[in-house]
Amino acid sequence: MKAPITRRTLVIAACSVAAGSRPGHAQAYPTRPIKLILPYTAGSPNDVLARLVAPYLSARLKQTVVVDNRPGGGTTIGVNAVMAAEPDGYTLLFSNSPTHLIAPAVTPSPTYQPLKDFVPIAGVASNANVVVIANGVPAATVPEFVAYAKAHPGKLNFGFGQGTMPQLVGEMFKAAAGMDIIDVPYKGGAQAVTDLLGGRIHMNIGTAATLLPLHRAGKVKMIGYTGKTRSPTIPDIPTMAESGYPGMVTATYYCIFGRADVPAEVVERINADMNDILALTELKDSMAKLDFEPIVSSPQELTALLAAEAPKWTAIAKAIGFQM
Repeated sequence: MKAPITRRTLVIAACSVAAGSRPGHAQAYPTRPIKLILPYTAGSPNDVLARLVAPYLSARLKQTVVVDNRPGGGTTIGVNAVMAAEPDGYTLLFSNSPTHLIAPAVTPSPTYQPLKDFVPIAGVASNANVVVIANGVPAATVPEFVAYAKAHPGKLNFGFGQGTMPQLVGEMFKAAAGMDIIDVPYKGGAQAVTDLLGGRIHMNIGTAATLLPLHRAGKVKMIGYTGKTRSPTIPDIPTMAESGYPGMVTATYYCIFGRADVPAEVVERINADMNDILALTELKDSMAKLDFEPIVSSPQELTALLAAEAPKWTAIAKAIGFQM
């Protein structure tokens, strides 16, 4: 015999239906594709790394992770796109230090604060920079290049993506060596590399991920590395410190960021999945070939790391008159 339907039964049933239909409770995050916005051009180190890890993250989340390049404005176009999106975890930012950290400090009217308006959700990788010169420059080492530049003031060009780490490192190098080299800003670093190959610029700074293949093919000359020690990927390239510039030691940290008000469960999910992905031997080997080192860290550890990096790079940027 069926139990009688009472008012209490109806109320309980109604509450159960209402609870099950609430947004975010019917199915766990993510329920649709995720957009990963890069404020950098296609072919840049950030782009190479993002497209390397995106398929792994897609497989882990069981949702498509779309890499969306939004270069320009010293990275502010892409950053502002994330700021304007809903903080639901479906529009995230892929950026790096120090670019993300110093942009507001050197922009007349900043639209965001890097560690107040954004949370570093997951680390991805770190690396140092390499210095390359055009084949037409009669030099093969950092000292030889500096000597040639000083002998020909105002005759050489330095190409870089506007408002990027390579620009900052290049200005550091010019100041440390006392070189008079003309700045040639581009919308993105990949465009600068094209002109380096064509001999229209003479010096470029970037990562091994994008420049090592060109060096090995004999299309450019790699003369310096900004890591603390030589890279196992390019052990024949001396560090900038070895070449007489001990202050030229830099590191870039690539991270996935979200708006500060993104749900905590989204942060926890992506951080856990990225840390698991970065432990995969296949991915670590692919990164190593491009001179990237995985960063396995919690959001709290990343926040502390970036907070420590911010004043250092901001001081350097202001000292050399760096502008986005």
